[in-house]
Amino acid sequence: MSRTVLVPVDGSPLSFDALRHAFREFPDAEIVAYHVVDLFRPDYGTLEDRDSTYEPMIGTAAWDRAVDNATDQLFTEVTDVADEYDRSVVTDSDIGDPKRLIVEYATVEDVDHVVIGSHGRLDERRPLYGSVTETVVRRVPVPVTVIR
Repeated sequence: MSRTVLVPVDGSPLSFDALRHAFREFPDAEIVAYHVVDLFRPDYGTLEDRDSTYEPMIGTAAWDRAVDNATDQLFTEVTDVADEYDRSVVTDSDIGDPKRLIVEYATVEDVDHVVIGSHGRLDERRPLYGSVTETVVRRVPVPVTVIR
């Protein structure tokens, strides 16, 4: 039986489906929602609530604030899902390459299982699995459940 289940979350519908699956299927496990801020995705510089098209440079105070705000909002949504199941959730985040950091987290931390969405894209016509999911499935040393 899994004691700690890692669920990578990126705000996509499938990452929340993965989180819900983890709460349902692992009722006695500690659920860890792990978010990796991908440096190569511009999402944090073009948040909808910004007044201009200015995109802050990575590492600037404005970029740091945008990342912190987006991560806080994501973890608020994660906590809301946990509340639906009357469960608690551990949240953690890093900045870097999601492929590398998710595999590293699952390898270094005491993780027994990973539940991950098949991709973070909103366009369903794209390939079935995203590159992050494919890397996680191939490289983590524990069982992986892919939600699609």
